Amino acid sequence: MYKNIVMHFFKFFLIICFTGVTLTSQSQHTTTDKQAKQLKELIEIKKELTNSDQLKEFYRIQLYSGSLKEAESLKKDFDTEFEISSTIKYESPYYKVWVGNYRTRLEADRAMLLINEAFENAFIIKPGRN
Repeated sequence: MYKNIVMHFFKFFLIICFTGVTLTSQSQHTTTDKQAKQLKELIEIKKELTNSDQLKEFYRIQLYSGSLKEAESLKKDFDTEFEISSTIKYESPYYKVWVGNYRTRLEADRAMLLINEAFENAFIIKPGRN
């Protein structure tokens, strides 16, 4: 009698375990599909942020922050004197003149030595990081 009860309990236990495993594995496939879609979306967002320089690690030199007219004038002066890329960036309410795109602080420091002779108020920045 006791042996029959144990056998029935054991069979019942095995059925419950296998049913649980089957249900769990089926629900994981649904979750995996959902996660794959979310992962693709996150990758796209990261690509957009990387392309907009918000995730890149680099340094630039800021020459000026103020009005658009002054920024354009200063950029023009810089471009005639140096062969380093320059850009005007708008960050409300100021226009900023940024030059260079240096991977390390050391590269930026080296360029700063040259630039500082002509533009005394220049300083090194790390854009995209708050």
